[in-house]
Amino acid sequence: MQPCLTRRRASLALALIGAIPLALSIPSLAANELPLAIKGYDPVAYFTAGKPTPGLPAFEYAWDEQRYRFANAENRELFKADPVRYAPQFGNFCAMALSLGQLVEADPENWLVSDGKLYVFGKPAPAGPALFQKDLTHNIAKANQNKPLLPIK
Repeated sequence: MQPCLTRRRASLALALIGAIPLALSIPSLAANELPLAIKGYDPVAYFTAGKPTPGLPAFEYAWDEQRYRFANAENRELFKADPVRYAPQFGNFCAMALSLGQLVEADPENWLVSDGKLYVFGKPAPAGPALFQKDLTHNIAKANQNKPLLPIK
């Protein structure tokens, strides 16, 4: 004996089928709600182009609860392969300020790549990168000690 498809079961099946496209779009909606990392600048470009380069919305990648933008697909792929290598050490925050126990939003135009790591700063030289470099080892250690000050994601 074959089970009979009732109106109620048919309505339920149609509702479930109709919900599939909505369910599949939820991850992309959630990704767009993630905060934009380093004001949309391409973190890989600091290493490859040697300068701050704005990223494009067409080349985004969500990582560590932030949206990163890239100048091109190649930079996005490099980041995907090794995000820890390219991401700024203290996220969207000034490395020098964090070493002093302060939280200051970084300006991606003020930056430093040292020992293969990206640091961004709130102010240009002499308050940002130059001051940080004067006692690099100590400032990195202090900023790392103060990481608990960073907002929890």
